[in-house]
Amino acid sequence: MELLTNLYLLLVLSFAMCQGQRSSCDRCDPRLTCNCSHAGYTLVPTVTDRALTLDLSFNDIAVVTGGDLTGHEKLLILILHRNRLSEIHPSAFDSLWSLERLDLSDNQLTAINRRWFSKLGALQELNLLLNPYSCLGTRPVLQRLVRLRRLMFGGPALEELRRGDLSGVSQLEELTVQANNLRRYESGALADVWPLGRVTLSLHGPFLTNIGLASDVIGDVSYPETPIFLKDLHLNQSVQPFREMASRRVRKITFCNLSVSDKGIVDFLEAVDGEPITSLFMDGVTLIGEGRWEKASLTDHKNIDEFFLRNVVVLNVFQFSSLLQLGFLLQYPRKVSIINSQVFVMPCATTYLLLNLQYLDLSDNLLTDLTLTETLCNGDGTLKDLRVLNVSGNALKSLSTVSRLVTNLSKLTHLDVSRNGFISMPGGCSWPSTLRYLNISWAKLTTISPCLPETLEVLDLSNNDLKAFILILPSLRELHLSGNKLLSLPPGWMFPNLQTLTIQSNTLNMFTRSDLQAYRRLQDLWAGQNKFVCSCDFVYFLQSAIKGGEDVHLSDGEDAYVCDSPLYLQGEPAGRVRLSVVVCRRVLFVSVSCVVALIIGVLVCVLLWRLHAFWYLRMMWAWLKAKRSSRRRQPREELLSYDAFVSYSERDASWVENFLVPELEEPRENDGDSLNPRPLTLCLHKRDFLPGHWIVDNIMSAMERSRRTVFILSENFVQSEWCRYELDFSHFQLFDGETGSDAAILILLEPLSKDDIPKRFCKLRKLMSSTTYLEWPREEERSGEFWRKVRNALRDEEEEEEEG
Repeated sequence: MELLTNLYLLLVLSFAMCQGQRSSCDRCDPRLTCNCSHAGYTLVPTVTDRALTLDLSFNDIAVVTGGDLTGHEKLLILILHRNRLSEIHPSAFDSLWSLERLDLSDNQLTAINRRWFSKLGALQELNLLLNPYSCLGTRPVLQRLVRLRRLMFGGPALEELRRGDLSGVSQLEELTVQANNLRRYESGALADVWPLGRVTLSLHGPFLTNIGLASDVIGDVSYPETPIFLKDLHLNQSVQPFREMASRRVRKITFCNLSVSDKGIVDFLEAVDGEPITSLFMDGVTLIGEGRWEKASLTDHKNIDEFFLRNVVVLNVFQFSSLLQLGFLLQYPRKVSIINSQVFVMPCATTYLLLNLQYLDLSDNLLTDLTLTETLCNGDGTLKDLRVLNVSGNALKSLSTVSRLVTNLSKLTHLDVSRNGFISMPGGCSWPSTLRYLNISWAKLTTISPCLPETLEVLDLSNNDLKAFILILPSLRELHLSGNKLLSLPPGWMFPNLQTLTIQSNTLNMFTRSDLQAYRRLQDLWAGQNKFVCSCDFVYFLQSAIKGGEDVHLSDGEDAYVCDSPLYLQGEPAGRVRLSVVVCRRVLFVSVSCVVALIIGVLVCVLLWRLHAFWYLRMMWAWLKAKRSSRRRQPREELLSYDAFVSYSERDASWVENFLVPELEEPRENDGDSLNPRPLTLCLHKRDFLPGHWIVDNIMSAMERSRRTVFILSENFVQSEWCRYELDFSHFQLFDGETGSDAAILILLEPLSKDDIPKRFCKLRKLMSSTTYLEWPREEERSGEFWRKVRNALRDEEEEEEEG
């Protein structure tokens, strides 16, 4: 048989490999939880070998091979729920030494192989539900699972349970057995597990066809401290299993998906008469009959402390008689819950029967203000021991009516009226002085009033339409305001003892350190999921709080605080935003920028002043202006008044006045030339500049009215700034279309090379490289030749003009 199984597995594996290679799954979060569910995988995908949780549920995986999970020694949780698993290689899980939870439920496994679990010594939870196997195997399959604490097995095909099936399992916190079609049960099959926590049994078929078998199963798992959950029952047959259960002194029984008649309930009450059952839970009940309870009126159930009924449907409800006949049962419990059972009224007479009631839950029913008045006996304080009242999810409209009905409940501490239709709050209300917890969430309140009692320690007003909360509640420790329209935190000084504040999903823009400091004892703040404006102060404060730098703890985590504006930060977690200095310290940045700009400006101005840039700009502007005006007036030839403008240093004035002027301006005897030389007209600044005019205008005018410019070069010239300006202006003229390229004449009074001239005299250095210059001779006999060359240089242009 084993050989055939291995051959079949080989064929399945070969077929799967022909279908394609294994895919990879990269849907792993930072906690190394890989959620690969609902992805359509047909083979086990490859994932990181560091994964701690691997969820492969809701795929189409048909086989797990021996190598699919190799290398996953760190894996703690493996979920293969709801696939098409029909074959698992015997060594498929051998490498999963650390596995603590394995879910193979809702697949197509027809047999359970003990080899699967032989290396899973750390396994604590195993789910084998809803597979088509008929038994747990021919040998004990769970022998090696010594640490197993939660076991779920069974399904529609499970027919047999034998002694030894759970061999190796010594104790369980939870056992779930789905055996609706169980046919054979070997007494004691489930009895060896001790201690045993919660037990859930689905025994629909045995209760209908083999009541003895059902009694054996229930008897083997019935212990005083073990809660028993019975599912999918029709409680209209023999109640022998419950007598077995009662004899084992089971205290907590829960029925899920129960169909029962009034006669069945009477039989059950008689079966457990006098037994120490303390809690009776029924969830999903269909009740038929007429409500005849008389036969059970003499039974003793004084140990029952809690009744829990949820999702109850009473067929032919109008044929049911009053519950007054259940007085023998209702006088004992301290806790009664009737939830989502279409209860529209509980008559006051029935309320009087609840003598010991401390907890009443009538949530998700059809109570109105009128029927609640009947239920609470018009507020006469009948339920004198009631401490907790839950009437949430009904059709109540008037908060003042509720307060009036409970004001005489002298021990009431908790009141839940959430999910009702309150649209306003009266100006004043009367409440019991003992009230500490009040829940009015999920209503339609737009404002609050002093109707709220000052004794409250916990107040829940979540999911209303409140835009402000201003009310002094000195005893309040918890305030829940999520899901409203609040623009800011409530003033902290009104709640001197507040420790927890939840204000998520409102319209908060921001809050500051001073806002929270107003709450003297606040410890936990839940304020995420708002539309935060991520200003610098808010971001800095929030990041400080996230890092633990504040007394208040942001309990909902940094990812809940997301920027809504400015637009470029929208959707970014405020805790990870990095704002620039330009944004956060704008005044400081502008101030520093202005100071730096001012310093740079001053430095630039000083540099420009040192380089005489302003003078050059002004000179250029004046020269351009003069050029335009001169062109509008008359041609340059008509403006010429001098043969040369002489540029020289004041320290060289004696040479100019004693040598240059007499030689060039005074008439001379014929020196051998055929023509007597004509005296030249020179422009000297000491003599010819117009007084009262800007010196630059005088320089420009003199150069404009002179054919040539003569530069008297010497050390004094190089040291004179004004000479430099005249030199620069002359350089402008060199590029003027109306002047020649030899408009400048250089005369060296003393030896001066280009390298001796400072680099700042760039124009002079350039002229000396491109223009022939005349040197003043030290020998007197050579002076005649020097003056002749000067005259010839000054007259060349004039002669050319005359020839033209």
